Amino acid sequence: MICLSCARHLTQKQDGIGFRFRVRYAPDPSGGAFLMTFNNGLAILILMFASTLFAGNHVAARLAFDDGAGLIVALLARSLMACLIMFSLARVNRISFRIPASLRWRQWFLGFLIAGQSFALYSAVARVPVAVALLLVNTWPVYYIVLGWLTGREVFRLPLAMMMALILIGLTLVLNLPQMISETMVLDDQWWIGIGFGLLSAMLLCTAMWQTNMHLAELPGSVRSFYTMLIVFVSMLGLGLTGILPGSFTLPESTAGFWAIGALALLYGIASTVLFVLAPRLNMSRNSPVLNFEPVASLGLGFLFLQQFLQPLQLVGGGLVVIGIVAIGLLK
Repeated sequence: MICLSCARHLTQKQDGIGFRFRVRYAPDPSGGAFLMTFNNGLAILILMFASTLFAGNHVAARLAFDDGAGLIVALLARSLMACLIMFSLARVNRISFRIPASLRWRQWFLGFLIAGQSFALYSAVARVPVAVALLLVNTWPVYYIVLGWLTGREVFRLPLAMMMALILIGLTLVLNLPQMISETMVLDDQWWIGIGFGLLSAMLLCTAMWQTNMHLAELPGSVRSFYTMLIVFVSMLGLGLTGILPGSFTLPESTAGFWAIGALALLYGIASTVLFVLAPRLNMSRNSPVLNFEPVASLGLGFLFLQQFLQPLQLVGGGLVVIGIVAIGLLK
């Protein structure tokens, strides 16, 4: 979080990319200074960076699960790390942790939304192929933009809708969904339950981002995110203690598994900090589809750390996603 004593306008051009970065400053809700806000070029790069960190978190989580780590262990580790980072940000900037009475129920609601989204995501992964679960969850930006259109906060624009469709087509190819479906000949009840959990996860994440952007933007980002992650931590701890999920507290079997737990916690903590703290300044109603870069990044990281190989059709899909991302950033 960067605070300045006066408002300024800066323009910078990044060599080799062509985005023009215009940096503006807006009043800080925590107390009269100014916070940096970003135009679309810089916002897109920030969202792609966060997406790559989230992808790294998933790769590290897979390594930890392969080493015997339980689901709740991973969720507790990453939410605790995020809590510590948010708390440190607020303390360093001397921001009050007090939340206005009128917003407290919304903060609780946001925390439970993120907790439910995390549970739904892993419930989907447990029942359907990971590629299908990721595709379903990564449709949340589409719901977000459509919600903006339906509520009248954003004007419907056909070019943006076409780019959203292109991104979804690209994700279908990147995640190899046609082959996944063709290899799953019998669609039993567990399949449909998994699909339901995947859609629920996407809808909960969309609602959480809408809640943040529309109703909690006036709260300091670090404080808002601290309470959100704290609620997630307590919720997951309580869920694990109920015994509903057997083996949820199982620790990794080797040192490599513990390193993976540490990595997923650190990567998730940094990524969630970037996303939730800066969300009100990233024009999410327009740029949220950029977060669909996460599965593309996960394929690259999976190749490096999990020896997962890319097929030509997946590379084509990745290209479509990148084209859609760049096009959304260039649309006026």
